[in-house]
Amino acid sequence: MRVKRIGAYLLLAAFPITACAQKVRVGYDKRTEFLKFKTYAWGEPTMPVAKPLLYASIIGSIDMDLKAKGLAKVERDCDLVLIPAGGMEYGLNQGASAPILPTYGSQPVIDSTNWTGPAGPANLMAPYVPEGTFVLTVIDRVSNKVIWTGTVKEKLDIENKTKSLERIDKAVAKLLKQFPPKKQ
Repeated sequence: MRVKRIGAYLLLAAFPITACAQKVRVGYDKRTEFLKFKTYAWGEPTMPVAKPLLYASIIGSIDMDLKAKGLAKVERDCDLVLIPAGGMEYGLNQGASAPILPTYGSQPVIDSTNWTGPAGPANLMAPYVPEGTFVLTVIDRVSNKVIWTGTVKEKLDIENKTKSLERIDKAVAKLLKQFPPKKQ
């Protein structure tokens, strides 16, 4: 009886920790040899940036992490194109009337094996972006294929910007722990 009670207390004590944790989901093309990529560049965000300081903080965190992993940021002739997307407001992508097309070529194709999971209709120019979510899409520039995509969800407090920035840094670090993917 006492063991059950202790187990129940431990479960209750662990719940707040897991409830506050970042939720990370990634998918990648298992046929891709990620070690061959040495450079990257940023593509245009899928939507106009509504919060430039927040955007700069996220991009800066990603740049530092990728530099530590040996990837160099370049302006052109890159191996990888990184496309950021995110949202905090109402959970909807607000700019459905003004789509931004990629500047590096045609729309990247998602492999027919659908390793990324359901992405919605292909003609949807303004995808649903859940509240407090950041999505990073990595595209092989040469083949123009999506090779990795990661999503991290985090609760942010608009009133407490310092705490939110700390949470964002932790969430981005947790997301990028899975890039490049470990060989299986």
